[in-house]
Amino acid sequence: RCWHENILEYFLRNSQITAEDGAEITWYHAANHKAQMNEALKSTAHMIEADVLLPSDGSEHSQPIMAHPPETNSDNTLQEWLTEVTKSNKGIKLDFKSLAAVEPSMMLLENVKRHLKRPVWINADILPGPNGNSKVIDAKPFLDTVTFFFPDVTFSLGWTTGWHPEKVNEGYNWTMVKEMEYICNELSQPVTFPVRAALVRQSCSQLLWLLKQSNRYSLTIWTGKNDNYSIEDLLYIRDHFDKKQVFYDILEPQNHEFKQAIGIKVNL
Repeated sequence: RCWHENILEYFLRNSQITAEDGAEITWYHAANHKAQMNEALKSTAHMIEADVLLPSDGSEHSQPIMAHPPETNSDNTLQEWLTEVTKSNKGIKLDFKSLAAVEPSMMLLENVKRHLKRPVWINADILPGPNGNSKVIDAKPFLDTVTFFFPDVTFSLGWTTGWHPEKVNEGYNWTMVKEMEYICNELSQPVTFPVRAALVRQSCSQLLWLLKQSNRYSLTIWTGKNDNYSIEDLLYIRDHFDKKQVFYDILEPQNHEFKQAIGIKVNL
């Protein structure tokens, strides 16, 4: 079974979900340090998400580590992380914070590929998005490097974003979605677009247009820790998009409330 197998088909086949519905997939976010990684492996989550970067010492032989900026060090290397995660049946999503970390990480993934008969998603923010001020990863070398190693991996390609509680936040505009489609229509892999929950409702027509461009596309709704958004926003997305095309990687308490509102049981 290949990595390009649809994530819903994979978890259905393994009887871990009951319907082709992206809302049934559960996530464990930022499983970077050993304590979080071990908690994630014990959890009921289907997918474990973690962040990969090169340590700050910048030495030539430095190994990719598991950390989210502004952290630059970790008690966990990608090598150790993969060793543990491959013993489980969980899908993985690796979020790359720097281009330099990509190639050494692909080499490590290649070493364990035969043990990874499960969904593997590779994520990077490749375009500036609403209020986005963090650095983007250069799309072409990122896509080329990953594709060279793994032509059948699922890409998760996002925009850098910001969110400000005091002001009106613009959503994803037409320029942003058209730039993304311009990059992605060249690819053959499945692509999911991570979009920020607090910005989605004001971007519905743009995102609906984007998903119509290919049956390889999906959305993954995510939330910032202090973002202010309502369950109504999530239910609005639920009503307007195909259930097979939207995943929800959201934090508590909204995750629980949302699942309850749409009638999906939550295992805590």
